[in-house]
Amino acid sequence: MSNIQVNKLHTLTGHNDCIYALAEGSDPRFFYTGAGDGMVVEWDLDRPKDGKLIAKLPHSVYAIAVDRERNQLVIGHNFEGIHVIDLNENKEIWSLKMTDQAIFDIKVFGNEILVGTGDGVLVVVDTEERSIKKHIKLSSKSIRVMTIAPEKRQLAIGLSDHSIKILDLANDLKPIANLAGHSNSVFALSYSPDEQKLVSGARDAHMKFWDSDNYTLTENIVAHMYAINFLSFNEDGKYLVTCSMDKSIKVWDAVNHKLLKVIDKARNAGHGTSINKVLWSTYSGDVVSISDDRTISIWQIVAENL
Repeated sequence: MSNIQVNKLHTLTGHNDCIYALAEGSDPRFFYTGAGDGMVVEWDLDRPKDGKLIAKLPHSVYAIAVDRERNQLVIGHNFEGIHVIDLNENKEIWSLKMTDQAIFDIKVFGNEILVGTGDGVLVVVDTEERSIKKHIKLSSKSIRVMTIAPEKRQLAIGLSDHSIKILDLANDLKPIANLAGHSNSVFALSYSPDEQKLVSGARDAHMKFWDSDNYTLTENIVAHMYAINFLSFNEDGKYLVTCSMDKSIKVWDAVNHKLLKVIDKARNAGHGTSINKVLWSTYSGDVVSISDDRTISIWQIVAENL
């Protein structure tokens, strides 16, 4: 059993609209945010107050992803496509028009960029050729979130049709499993660091644990009052954080599936509105959260083993 101590280290401002996108850099000292104001900003965990504008786009940004191998940032530009930024040069090197829909999530795997759109299409882009390889229609409803198990070479996708679809990255994205159980849109999805479990969270406020060997449900928890927007494991997989439309962040024992701590406005001077993403930093061990309140918070979370 752990006693969790929480200390709010920083509140970062600069965005002029709700902040939706959050990604850790290839150098994890840096992280990136994207917002409804079309701005994409780089933040330095060693000097967090000094945000650096990376891109300014005409439409809102819901999704960003870092290509660690090439040190590039892929930005999902709603109702248009993707923009790719060279982070060494801090300049856009290419872009691709591909959709008139919202882009809710992006993942990079090898030489492919995987883009999930509001009309349920997975767009596969070839990084080297800078062109679209294929469109895979998965649903009439939005693709909301994606997560990759790199060793298993599997892609899990959460959709607004309440399902989670598992695709085979080693075999042309063929379907492996279709998980039903949530009663509303799936917004949060992550494999554990050891890839033994898949955890999902949804608008139904439930968090579900799935065995990733056979994709059977092992636990279902009513985790929040309102929609679970995102979740993130710490580096060793012992803990995870969830964030919600109910304005709270919760810290969980990821092994025993127990709630350890609630972080909110009343107790911790937390966010005042919906919290859209959380990231458990592999650089500092701190948790970064972004919100509709236009701010970024950095939390020191210390587990004292009892």
